[in-house]
Amino acid sequence: MSPNLSKTTTYDGISRFNHWIIAVAIIGMIGFGFYLSEFLESGPGKGQLIGIHKAVGVLVLIFGLWRVGYRLKQGFLEDATVMPTWQRLTSKLVHIVLLAGIIVMPLSGIIGSYFGGRTTSVFGLFMIPAGDKIEAFSAMGHWLHGACGWLMVGALVLHVAGALKHHFVDHDSTLTRMIRQQ
Repeated sequence: MSPNLSKTTTYDGISRFNHWIIAVAIIGMIGFGFYLSEFLESGPGKGQLIGIHKAVGVLVLIFGLWRVGYRLKQGFLEDATVMPTWQRLTSKLVHIVLLAGIIVMPLSGIIGSYFGGRTTSVFGLFMIPAGDKIEAFSAMGHWLHGACGWLMVGALVLHVAGALKHHFVDHDSTLTRMIRQQ
């Protein structure tokens, strides 16, 4: 057995809580971000909504660091069933993309704003000050934020499809061990 695989057969309560909170936050923020970038006209109202998106993004980063750190500390469960190699490798890759995206998405947004010379207020609790305006870094941060958004959408679709396939086709415990203690 690989040292990063847990010998337990189900996720603990903290892992399940972390998974579902960050899942709702990431899906919500991706949807909100696409709405802001693709459907909302420029103006003061859009600026206020972007401020909310940025503030929530900082909180997602803070919680995401906890979620990813805890997952790495706890390790990963062994597969609930024997799978073909391509499914096992796809599953591992999707999990890596999702865990990395939990950090890269908000961090790239912060980098884009920081080097765009924009302050980020986190609901008045604290501020991330504006940095010197360096257009190349700002553009790179914003590009990475958008590209990672699309990558996360693809990974989320595969993740959900895989969980549903395991539940309804394979009839194994892959999905249920992330829903309840077994």
